[in-house]
Amino acid sequence: MTKMNVLISGGSGLIGKALTKKLISLDYNVSVLTRNTDPIDLPDEVHQIVWDAKTLSGWEKSIETNEAIIHLAGESIAGNGLFGLFPQRWSSYRKDLILKSRIETGQILTRAIESSKNKPKVFLQTSAIGYYGPSEHQEITESNKAGKDFLAQVCESWESSSALIGVGMRRIVARIGLPLSTKGGFLPRLMFPYKMFIGGQVGNGQQYYSWIHMDDLVEAFIHFIEDETTSGIYNITAPNPATNMEFGKTISKCINRPHWMPVPSIAFRALFGEVADVVLNGQKVIPEKLLTDEFRFKFPVLNDALQDTLIHKK
Repeated sequence: MTKMNVLISGGSGLIGKALTKKLISLDYNVSVLTRNTDPIDLPDEVHQIVWDAKTLSGWEKSIETNEAIIHLAGESIAGNGLFGLFPQRWSSYRKDLILKSRIETGQILTRAIESSKNKPKVFLQTSAIGYYGPSEHQEITESNKAGKDFLAQVCESWESSSALIGVGMRRIVARIGLPLSTKGGFLPRLMFPYKMFIGGQVGNGQQYYSWIHMDDLVEAFIHFIEDETTSGIYNITAPNPATNMEFGKTISKCINRPHWMPVPSIAFRALFGEVADVVLNGQKVIPEKLLTDEFRFKFPVLNDALQDTLIHKK
């Protein structure tokens, strides 16, 4: 089978790099939209296209030669606080940046596709499980409605930014859970106290984290590209969410550090403000549509996923 040409926005990020590497290994032709005029750290086979995420300035011609568009671009939710391991507080400026970086890039890609003579076969719009807002023990599937908090509003606007693309092509909205990676995202932040021998539960420890191993995340994207029956909204999470307490104890076991020092919710909120809710408020999200598709998770269980991420892939 002839492999598709794939264009990725946000290809230099955590997920973008992992996805690009896998696609190249499968002989896909990959191009990445980047705002960096200097080459970024990607395989030599990747075609890097400098784009202006606010205007059509010539880069949009690349749409013509790509059958699949994967939209990953967006400002980091947690940011890079002290030592890159602590989240940045959500100032009004940060909130505006997080929101605009998602809306503007989605809208400009929509315009680019509308102006294209040869339109892609599939458009993959990324989002996040933050769409649903916090929950305690209720299981959440793709049929649940949007929440009311800031992250839910961001995700709703993010998804809406490319909603018009749905006419005439497959459009998939991937609501991604917490990716397991030592190279970035939430896991290094969660691990840091354990490395300092002061790890323990955060808050009451019973809040659910809906996670996904990076290998399964990347394979889900490839599933969407290759399976022409896929469309609409998908939760990209492992089928077995785990509590903060379970995460802590599993990390403790994997890296041989104690799990003993709890962090009260009030102290965590005092340090990080509203962004602390990402850690303190849980979500028990189930990937119902992937399970219906009989998608084969390589790492459906947290212990195996963390063992692979923290030990086998060192």
